[in-house]
Amino acid sequence: MMLKIGDGVNPRPKKINWNLFFFLFPAIALIIVFFFIPVFLTFLMSFTNMSTSTGLTGFKVIGFKNYLQILKSQWTLKILKNTLLYVFTTLSLFNVGTALFLAIFSTHISENAGKFVRTLWLLPRITPSVVYATLWTWFTAEAPYGVLTQFLSPFGVTSKNLLYTYPWIFIILINGFVGASFGMLIFTSAIKNIPPDYIMAAQVDGASTLQIIRKVILPMIRWPILFVTTYQTLSLLTSFEYILLTTDGGPGFYTTEVWALYAYHNALSNYYGNTLFGFGAALSVFLVILGIIFSIIYLKVFNFKALISEPKIEV
Repeated sequence: MMLKIGDGVNPRPKKINWNLFFFLFPAIALIIVFFFIPVFLTFLMSFTNMSTSTGLTGFKVIGFKNYLQILKSQWTLKILKNTLLYVFTTLSLFNVGTALFLAIFSTHISENAGKFVRTLWLLPRITPSVVYATLWTWFTAEAPYGVLTQFLSPFGVTSKNLLYTYPWIFIILINGFVGASFGMLIFTSAIKNIPPDYIMAAQVDGASTLQIIRKVILPMIRWPILFVTTYQTLSLLTSFEYILLTTDGGPGFYTTEVWALYAYHNALSNYYGNTLFGFGAALSVFLVILGIIFSIIYLKVFNFKALISEPKIEV
């Protein structure tokens, strides 16, 4: 018979320990000041026509006009498609896929070799962003500067700027090489904390390495997979740093423009000089809503309710 811990027991109601709030107050204050208040102000700003021309005092409340402008724009659908392509391709191939492979691989080889693999994949993350983006720009440039072009020339590939010829491939690679390291560290830590008895028992039963990975390791690191998937999705939705440094949304018109970069260009750096703070705020609010939707979907897919349910014991 399976019983939940505490069945049939009527514990006394616990008293609230108000001392805990004293220790939590600094963290709560930081979250309120640097998260909730900025989000609230951004939401209010999205209902105004605040821009460089209006300044901080001459703006007017225009209701939902900014949101209607987003829906009516001919570029909204294209930029949304770019964003989804960028987020889910980078996420599945690198931020979760490659990260999980590296974690499993580096924990199934010798300790020193595993440390070397993980250190190697940390290099893109610890390299300054401008230096990292510049290296990729040189790497994909035309001959005689482009290393990749020179390497491919004997195979009949003509000299051309590969970054501008195949922009999405290299944008995903550039961001993926950085993003994979985060998940790799989380997954490696989770795998190393699996009790060895589970794996030894599976080995005694004759399970192969692939069966152990599929039946033991992956089910036991569902929490880390959920965390990395959710966190990296939200991170990719709001990240545009390497796109800005390499293609700046090009080549051409909105070829690699993602939603966060589109908001940045409108709110802080557009071609006409009149930055649209209100419209950029509306774009940001839409991004927040999109992130919440994806988070809820992930909680459903990973069965979050089961993950946080009380453990059961045999009686």
